[in-house]
Amino acid sequence: MGRSAVSTLNLDEADITADLITLRDYLRWLASEFHLAGLHYGHGTASAWDEAVALTLGALHLPWDVDPAVLEARLLMTERRRIVALARERITSRRPLPYLLGEAFFAGFPFDVDERVLIPRSPIAELIEDGFEAWFPEQPPARVLDLCAGSGCIGIATALHLPGCEVDLADISQDALAVARRNITRHDVGERVRAVASDVFSGLEGQRYDLIVSNPPYVDARDLRTMPAEFQHEPALALGAGNDGLNIVRRILREAPEHLTENGWLIVEVGNSDHHLEAAFPEVPFIWLEFERGGQGVFALSAAELDAHAASFTQGK
Repeated sequence: MGRSAVSTLNLDEADITADLITLRDYLRWLASEFHLAGLHYGHGTASAWDEAVALTLGALHLPWDVDPAVLEARLLMTERRRIVALARERITSRRPLPYLLGEAFFAGFPFDVDERVLIPRSPIAELIEDGFEAWFPEQPPARVLDLCAGSGCIGIATALHLPGCEVDLADISQDALAVARRNITRHDVGERVRAVASDVFSGLEGQRYDLIVSNPPYVDARDLRTMPAEFQHEPALALGAGNDGLNIVRRILREAPEHLTENGWLIVEVGNSDHHLEAAFPEVPFIWLEFERGGQGVFALSAAELDAHAASFTQGK
């Protein structure tokens, strides 16, 4: 369908819900409307069709692997109205769908989300699902830090996939920590996972970890100015990090050695700022990870490598 087609979203709700009856009807309609609206995808979906599926299943509280036979199910009027209302809000406000639904999935688990935290979407999910086996082939890490934790999805998912580890979730934002604590409760991991207020490592004095994982703010000034409208709903504190996107990453590299065990590892996502990082520290042997489901800009460094290049990080090149 070309953009010259006419949207039906502005029709009276009664007319829309009278003509669209089944789940299949709403999937087809939503995909068309999202295409016409020129929405941006990148918060868990990659196309108008994927977004339509996510909205419909989310609105109806159905799992992603629902039996396809349900496509022919007739929807209750209240269900039809909810889908139409969500579609209108998604298109008119450009709010990302997970905020509208109040939930996002990460590494196979659902997490509460709202505008106080970034929407989970990091490729680090693949590493969690693999139990970080590439770095811990004999036994999993005993202590893990999710630094700049936001919703806590990375740390909590790690705790769920590795039931023997203890995890700290650290973030400077009290609003984000409130969401993280909700997710700790939701997944019943309070005995092994705690949320800590910390400006990078400032609130973690004396703590050491086998693994530090971080998805910190890393968007550079240029990318921040040109991001689609959907991203403007996410907390700016969790996105921007100076002209080259490395303000927080530099601190992590400089301070991480004081918080890693002797054989510990640091894994950090820097996204599109990867070229800035390599330009700033050309002598550092960053290990850039590859992902089966897509994603880039995630590096790994051992505690030994961090120590070996401590002078470079201290000088802040």
